[in-house]
Amino acid sequence: MKDELDRQRHAQSSGRTLSEFEFIRTLRQQVPVRDQTSLSLGIGDDAAVIRSHPGRDILISTDLLVEDVDFRRTSTTPTLLGHKSLAVSLSDIAAMGARPRWSLVSIGVPEDIWETNFVKDFYSGLLSLASHYDVQLIGGDTSSTPEKVVIDSIILGECGTDLAVTRGGAKPGDQIFVTGYLGGAAAGLRLIERGAHLPSDPSEDLHLIDHVMLRQLRPEPRVGWGIVLGQERLATAMIDISDGLSSDLNHLCLESKVGALLDSSLIPIDKQVADLCGRRALDPLQLALHGGEDFELVFTVSPNNVSRLPRRVDGVSITHIGEIRDATEGIRISEGSRVWELKPGGWRHF
Repeated sequence: MKDELDRQRHAQSSGRTLSEFEFIRTLRQQVPVRDQTSLSLGIGDDAAVIRSHPGRDILISTDLLVEDVDFRRTSTTPTLLGHKSLAVSLSDIAAMGARPRWSLVSIGVPEDIWETNFVKDFYSGLLSLASHYDVQLIGGDTSSTPEKVVIDSIILGECGTDLAVTRGGAKPGDQIFVTGYLGGAAAGLRLIERGAHLPSDPSEDLHLIDHVMLRQLRPEPRVGWGIVLGQERLATAMIDISDGLSSDLNHLCLESKVGALLDSSLIPIDKQVADLCGRRALDPLQLALHGGEDFELVFTVSPNNVSRLPRRVDGVSITHIGEIRDATEGIRISEGSRVWELKPGGWRHF
């Protein structure tokens, strides 16, 4: 703890702002675990884990969405926003290898928004996704805000005792996999930043535009894969791709105290993203590596269990993208004979 506090003081004295994850690590070291019998995992992963009764663990996670930081009201709809607010939390539970069960959602809106159908449509989108995964909304709160919409989504999940998959279990030799395809949400965000809206401009290539924008505005959490990887004890470590593959893989390796080597040719880039990028001078590999909010799962598997992996779950495939290495090798990516350090290049709140 002294080393971490020294780093914090050094950052402050040098004028450098602490990153979100530096702050979380510092906070975790300052919070004592008072009840080892009931708290299995606290601050620092996708969810906290609490032992509820023999044979079962409860997982709890929370996400905060702030207008003009996490979404733009002018670029989405209340229904899509309700869907995404729950989807990002479902993804946290999936990343722990658990089954989502209950949700609490609080929302703060300006008074003029309250007087419209915004909140009603928001919950319509949220409840539709909740019904799909048999998740029950059990509470929340509403409040007024001066200008911006603020959403707090809490999710509770369940798994067998000690079956939660953390970020800290990867070992050298484990193989690295990712679900689905990457880069879509980042490409959608680039279009939104350039003024694109739903429905798309009729002059645009509709199927490409709509596809990537909906990857950003209506993400699909990989709940089925999370449950399979957890229940079958296939994943040694796992995290969802919310900040970007480069950043989230770094988080996983930091917690596991390991390194990694990725093969850039294996990264599953969304084909429609590649087609779209070719027309807009964007680099699809950079979007796949550093673009966040795909909400796919990146996970590691012992070589002995690779053959047990299903090819698809809920119609979603997986791709082998690399291998866990010793921490001394760092986190790297190869492109042919060229190998370079894969630094975190995804989203940073601070």
